[in-house]
Amino acid sequence: MTDCFVYVLGWSGGDRHLTYVGWTNDLDKRLARHNAGTGARSTRGRVWVLLHSERYDTRQEAMSREWHLKRDRAFRKLLAQHMTGRRKIRVK
Repeated sequence: MTDCFVYVLGWSGGDRHLTYVGWTNDLDKRLARHNAGTGARSTRGRVWVLLHSERYDTRQEAMSREWHLKRDRAFRKLLAQHMTGRRKIRVK
């Protein structure tokens, strides 16, 4: 069984904040690929930071969670605000 990770990356430039959601078997290697310009086309040309990650036992679980996170704009916006120091994330 291989661990799979779902991750949210963040980038901030001026007043613009972007997030990117993906899944991988190796977080460090994947982040390095994004920052080297060899990751997804939409992440090229920026320096990304890891904002959030979750571990899953199967690829299917990770891909399902990725699908849901891509549609959860409120959560990604909260992560981006936290990245810029505009808002603290409160864990209940």
